[in-house]
Amino acid sequence: MTEITLEVNGVTKALDVEPRRLLADVLRQEFDLSGVHIGCAHGACGCCTVHLDETPRLSCLTFAVQCDGSSIKTVEAMGGPSADHLLQQAFKSEHGLQCGYCTPGFIMTLVPFVDEMIASRRMPENDEIREAMSGNICRCTGYHGIVAAVRKAIESGLGENA
Repeated sequence: MTEITLEVNGVTKALDVEPRRLLADVLRQEFDLSGVHIGCAHGACGCCTVHLDETPRLSCLTFAVQCDGSSIKTVEAMGGPSADHLLQQAFKSEHGLQCGYCTPGFIMTLVPFVDEMIASRRMPENDEIREAMSGNICRCTGYHGIVAAVRKAIESGLGENA
């Protein structure tokens, strides 16, 4: 066992973990965060994406011991219990989700992209949005609603900062 300290969504815990234990499992089991989904366990689907020190990272390919001393955010930290983040709201209004299994991974992958577009005051082309979400797989929506949701979130953010 290895002792590590993780700050997850603002909560710091010291844990004893086996060196081979995955971050996704620690987040789900030790922090009781059900928004971290394990879709493929091979890093292909993006469902397990979290922010590790503000950078999107696949938690199914990351050992918890690699994250000792790091700050981690999961989808639960994005918009609170009512999912108030502008990207979460856009996913709802633009039908960017159906079953919802992949949604936390898409949100965690796309938040930095949306923030960057808003900060640069630029609306990306649809191909840029598709490239930004290319590490995520959705088996339900066909992606049109997701692209529309990203565009709406950026439009909303640009409107707030106008």
